Amino acid sequence: MELRQLRYFLGVCEAGSFLKASARLHIAQPALGQQMSALEDELGVRLLLRSSKGVTLTSAGKTFLEHARLVLADVERASLAVREAGSVPSGNVAIGLPATVAPGATLPILLACRERLPQVRLKIVEAYSDFLKEWLQSGRLDVAILFGDKPESGLTKRELLDEQLVFVTSASATALPKKLSLQRVAQWPLVLPSSEHGLRRIIEGAYAPLGLKLDVVAEIDSLSSVKKATEAGIGSTILPLVSVAEEIAAGKLQASRIASDLMSDRLVCATNVTRPSTPASSAVFALVQEVIHEMVASKSWPGHSMFNRPARS
Repeated sequence: MELRQLRYFLGVCEAGSFLKASARLHIAQPALGQQMSALEDELGVRLLLRSSKGVTLTSAGKTFLEHARLVLADVERASLAVREAGSVPSGNVAIGLPATVAPGATLPILLACRERLPQVRLKIVEAYSDFLKEWLQSGRLDVAILFGDKPESGLTKRELLDEQLVFVTSASATALPKKLSLQRVAQWPLVLPSSEHGLRRIIEGAYAPLGLKLDVVAEIDSLSSVKKATEAGIGSTILPLVSVAEEIAAGKLQASRIASDLMSDRLVCATNVTRPSTPASSAVFALVQEVIHEMVASKSWPGHSMFNRPARS
């Protein structure tokens, strides 16, 4: 199997027909067809269904397309890394941020990147931590902030910080004390993410030893919607303080610490050591750690910094 065959296959898939692909790839249509037939013979499966209207992917073709894209992306990363060795980091870097982290981290990371790595262009993806981990492992992301420092095959994790979760309710509600017990929090109607969300698992893990059942009036997987529902008085919620700092400062929400060491999560900066890195992705990996450490040191991000701890793989 040759790289050019993968490029031809990708070109046919994107063009939708051999005729259009041959023009884009600057290769005669019969030769292109022969290359695709040779690829299918080598794999022992049909990848493309030919018709007068063009081509469509078989089930095997769809699977192969995903892998072909990753292989070609890795080749491009390797080529870029060699060309840029010893030079100023430049190029595209995809970074994933959990939804509860993005409100506090996105702007500082962008500003720091523009100042310190002006030739690097960031693509920021916001999603659940579990999704981000899958995308990091598959090569769709170069760097990701994740919850949990448990060692996982193929990933290098740098601990960023431990942050406490806080009880959050509408500013129009009775003024909260500085700290609430787990038992007191359980008496409030709550709006929480679904059980698939890592934050929900932390909350339920803290309550499991007590045998208390939470009064969950709604499950919402959108952070912005959770905050709006809380602001409207539909229910209260439990979130990292950084994710509601703006609303608290604006007088829309109020928060109280929860008296439990279990109500905390650990943030890590992760990268995939099984996939080729570039000077740009390595620089962003270091930059994210520095930015979060600076935010914790300046108290703009409440939490306990884990900066400069050894990486865990």
